[in-house]
This record gives sequence, C-alpha cells and structure tokens, in this order.
Amino acid sequence: MEKKKIVVITGNELRHIFFRKNIALDDNIQVLKSYCESEGDSLKKVVESSDDNSSRMDHIAMRTQTEIDFFKSFCDKVVDLSNPSYIKKNEINSEPIVKELMELNPDLIISYGCSIIREPLLSFFNGRFINIHLGLSPYYRGSGTNFWPFVNNELEYVGVTYMYIDKGIDTGEIIHQIRPRIYPNDNIHQIGNRLIVDMSEVCIKLINQFDNLQKMPQIPFPKESVKYYKKTDFNEQSLATMYENFKNDLISNFLKSSNQLTSQVSIINNPGIEL
Repeated sequence: MEKKKIVVITGNELRHIFFRKNIALDDNIQVLKSYCESEGDSLKKVVESSDDNSSRMDHIAMRTQTEIDFFKSFCDKVVDLSNPSYIKKNEINSEPIVKELMELNPDLIISYGCSIIREPLLSFFNGRFINIHLGLSPYYRGSGTNFWPFVNNELEYVGVTYMYIDKGIDTGEIIHQIRPRIYPNDNIHQIGNRLIVDMSEVCIKLINQFDNLQKMPQIPFPKESVKYYKKTDFNEQSLATMYENFKNDLISNFLKSSNQLTSQVSIINNPGIEL
C-alpha cells in the first residue's frame, strides 16, 4: 500500500502537537510538512483583555492543566515525524507558503485549529482539503462549538465534523462525524480531550481510507436554526450557567436519555470509513 502524502495545518498548543505527532506515527501516512501557527487572537488572549474575567481565567487554566495531563507525556516522548514548520497566525495564506504548498502537492491537506483558509488554496486543493471542526455542523458554528451545548443543556450536539473545506465558516460538505465518549462524573475538559484523542484516531482512518469515502447526503437543517457563536460571546454568565448545569446533574441526566437524545440529532456516518 502506497503511503498517503499529507500536509497538516494546525495550531501549536498541546492538543495540536498531539494531533500532528499522532497522525505522523501511522505507517501508511507520510506527513510532508506540518504548518504550526502561533496562538494569534486565541481565546485566552481575548479573555485576558476583557473585564470581570476571573472565572473564565480559572476555566482556561483548568483546560490547560487537563491538556497537560492528557497529552504532555506523549508529546514529550514520541518521535516527531510530522516535519513541523512554525508560522505566524494567517501566514498560511501568504504567497511564499501558498507556493510551497502547491509545489509539495500532497494527496491531502488536513486542517485543525488554524486560520481561515483562502484562495487560491481552496481552488487548487479542491476535493483534497479536509477541515476538522470541533463541533457538529450544521447545528453549531463559529467559536466554542463544543462549549455552548454544555451551556444550552444539549450534549447531543457535542462532537467532531470532518468536512471538505470551502470559503465559508464551518459550511463545507460533511464527510463524517463522531460523538464523544461521556462517562459519569466527567467534566467538560475530560470530555473534550478524550474527543480529541478519538478525533485523531478517526482522522488516521479517514486518511488511509480516503479513496473509499462516499459522497454523503447532507443534513437538512434550516439556516435560521443554526446557532452561531463568537469568542466574545464567552462571558462570565455563560460560564456560570455551564457550571450550574453540571451541579444540576447535566452528565447523569444526559446519560439516562442519551440514546433517545442523540437519535433526534442526525449526524453523518460515512460507510467508507471502517472504524
């Protein structure tokens, strides 16, 4: 079996490092290059610049610590076969990098947690450019799409979407989707990190089985029902609501009715991916 030659475009926080290193370990995948973006206007920087931010800063610190607990040992010890190149936020669309990507001409480009991709990359790699969106499209779009279902008491909308990238935000043709594994007494960070592990493993399968993927009917969902959030929507009140939901047995209530709840929210399962 000939190796799939790919390029990864991602961030440079621990979850991103785990993602690119894990994919590069697969025997059937050759990562020609990983473009690792600086944080730019990260959520942490947005929160730091706002007033009345103590709860949000604590929440972000807890997220950082749980990522260390989940990912740091792996990231420190594993051989890095992902050929990282460190770039500034939005630099991926610069003329020198666009030229370099076209010359590399990988079988696939995989993006996760990076800047918005623009032309001419969209057209040149049409059908070969897959974006990983932490959230279930088309239901939740924008920022924090796996945070807001916890605020809205809708855990059936938590998951990951693999889609062909287009010029919109989280609007590309959906290839495949997965939901998280949720266990009693989980917190939001444990669920999120476990989902990133699963997302990475499914991504490896998707890359290896890309030639078997089927074009899937898309989820019919009215645009006016889409929930769209920005980084600035993340405030002290929304965080307080989320934690109050946990106190009111958010997890156990969901687990009691998970089969019924998830059956009411359609996701796309591509039969070309053998899980």
